[in-house]
Amino acid sequence: MEKRQIRENTFLKGIVDGIPICLGYLSVAFAFGIFSVSNGLTSIEALLISMTNVTSAGQLAAVPIMISSGTLFELALSQFVINLRYALMSVSLSQRLDSSVNLADRFLIAFVNTDEVFAVASSKQEVGRSYMFGLILTPYLGWSLGTIIGAVAGSVLPALVISALGVAIYGMFIAIVVPVAKEDKNVLLCVIIAVALSCAFRFIPLMSKVPTGFVIIICSVIASTIAAILHPIESDTQEKADEI
Repeated sequence: MEKRQIRENTFLKGIVDGIPICLGYLSVAFAFGIFSVSNGLTSIEALLISMTNVTSAGQLAAVPIMISSGTLFELALSQFVINLRYALMSVSLSQRLDSSVNLADRFLIAFVNTDEVFAVASSKQEVGRSYMFGLILTPYLGWSLGTIIGAVAGSVLPALVISALGVAIYGMFIAIVVPVAKEDKNVLLCVIIAVALSCAFRFIPLMSKVPTGFVIIICSVIASTIAAILHPIESDTQEKADEI
């Protein structure tokens, strides 16, 4: 007896496609929950951050700024720089949305348009409203659930265990960056510049007085700008011209 196929572009299909993303987010969000509580936030505060942001890098950058009583401008600017890529991804994804997706729907979809959701949706020729709502629902629930589990665990586990688990979030970023940096010298250059600048802001007396949020912004902008200038990515048009 043949298994019943789930029809494409339906809410149920979106949920099914979002389950692997949801499972991946559970572990990352758990680490964020631990990180937040260990830095002085409450479980509810950590959960609210995840439910209203859905951005791992942005949230991790925001916590130290909030803990150090940084300004709202500092917080907003750091989030703008770190999360700018989501605006670009949303513009790209909008080209694949069918006529069933209205303006209000686009705002909701953009809210949970993470790297993984974008990758799955972009693999489709055309996606509709029901499918996209299903696709963003499971990752959103996974991100929120993982955060509260990690935050609660961070509130009850011994300090030694919390300290060990807190390293997991840094291990996650190392696992993301190192493989790409090993394969692409341009990424490696960007990483080296960012690390060097970060160390300078940490250990040079005058530079160490710069607020955490601005350090993140400065390191990100300078490292990416230098890498872009030294090793610009050629457009398809330029590549075709070079081939001719």
